[in-house]
Amino acid sequence: MLRKETSRSYHEFNDEEELQTPDFYQDNDSANGGLEEPEESIASVLPEEDIVNSNPFTLFNKACLKNVFTVLLLFIYLVLTAVAVFLAYQTITDFMEKLSHPVMSVTYKEVDVFSPPGIALYPGTAQLLSCKHHYHAHIPPLVTPGKPQPGDCVMEEVTYTGPYTNHTVKQALVVSGPTDVRNRELIFLQFSQNETEEDFSAITYMLFDKYNDLSRSVNKSGFMQDCERNYSMVTFSGGFRTWVKMSLVKTSGKKNESMEFRQESSVVKYNDKRPVSEQKAIQLFFVVFEWRDPFVQEVRDIVTANPWNTVAILCGVFMALFKAANFASFSVKWVIKIRKRHLRNRNRELTASSQRYVVTNTDINRLEE
Repeated sequence: MLRKETSRSYHEFNDEEELQTPDFYQDNDSANGGLEEPEESIASVLPEEDIVNSNPFTLFNKACLKNVFTVLLLFIYLVLTAVAVFLAYQTITDFMEKLSHPVMSVTYKEVDVFSPPGIALYPGTAQLLSCKHHYHAHIPPLVTPGKPQPGDCVMEEVTYTGPYTNHTVKQALVVSGPTDVRNRELIFLQFSQNETEEDFSAITYMLFDKYNDLSRSVNKSGFMQDCERNYSMVTFSGGFRTWVKMSLVKTSGKKNESMEFRQESSVVKYNDKRPVSEQKAIQLFFVVFEWRDPFVQEVRDIVTANPWNTVAILCGVFMALFKAANFASFSVKWVIKIRKRHLRNRNRELTASSQRYVVTNTDINRLEE
C-alpha cells in the first residue's frame, strides 16, 4: 500500500481553524509543467502532520479524565451546597429558638436609701399598741407590754372590697416602711387581741412597692385591690416576735415591669412576764420589718440571639450558594462545549480522510494512465 493510514489528533482542530484545501486542487499541469513522480505526488497531497502517528487511546484517556474530574468537582459543589442549605436552616432555627426562649439575667444595684415600702396589715379584732422606728437593729426592752405606747410611724386606714370576693369588706392598716438601709432602720409593731375561741391566732400582712403611691392615689380602694391581686399575703403568729427581713426584686418583662418582695423571717418566742390571768385574757403580737441588704435585685429577660450575626451568616451562605450555582452552570456549559468541539473535530477528520482517499485514488489513476 502506497499510503500510510494516519489519525489526526484532537488538538489539531480548534474553533477558529479552517480546513485547508489540498494542493491537488491547484492546477499541477500549469504550475509544474507536467506530471510529478508518484512518490512526490502522493507526498504533496498528504500534510506533514499526518506522517506522525498519534495514539488515540491517550487522547481518549485525557478527555475521559477531564470529564471525570468535572463530574467529581460538580459533586463536591453539590455537597457543599447541601451543607450550606443545612447551615442556613440550622441558623434560622437557632435564632427562632433563642428569640422565643430568652435568658434570665440577674444584676444587683446597691443603694443607700430605699423608697418607703407599704406594709398593709389586717389586724381584724386585734388592736395596734405601738409602731416605732429604731436604728442599728436595736429594740429596747418593753416597759409596759400590752399597754398602748407612743409611736412615730406614718400610717393610714383603708377600707375596700376584696378583689376575689365581692361581698367581703376588708380594713387595712397601711404603714410606711423603713428607708435607711445603711443605718439598719427597722419598724417595730405591737398588737394585742382579747381572748378568742380560735385555736390559732395570726395577723395577715402584705408588702407592696411604694407607700407614696397609696398616699397620692385618688382611688385608694381600687389601689389596694390591685395590690392584693399582684402581691402575696403572709401571716405572723401571736406570742412570738417575728423578724421580717425584706429584699426588693425588680422584674423586667417584655411588656411591663413588676416589683416583688422576698422575705426572710425568723420567729423568736416572747417571754411574757405578765400575770397568768392577764396572759390568758390578752394575747400579744410582735413583728419587726427591716431591709436585709442594700442591694436591689434586677431580673431581666435577655434575648441572646443576635440578628446581625444571623444575617451575616445567611449572607455568607447565600453567596456560597450563588457561587456554587454559577460554577455548576459554567461547568455544564463547558462540558457541552467540549462535547460539541469533539464532535465537530471528529466530523472534520472524517471529511478530511475521505477527501484524502479520493485524492489518492485520482493520483493513482493518473499514474496508471
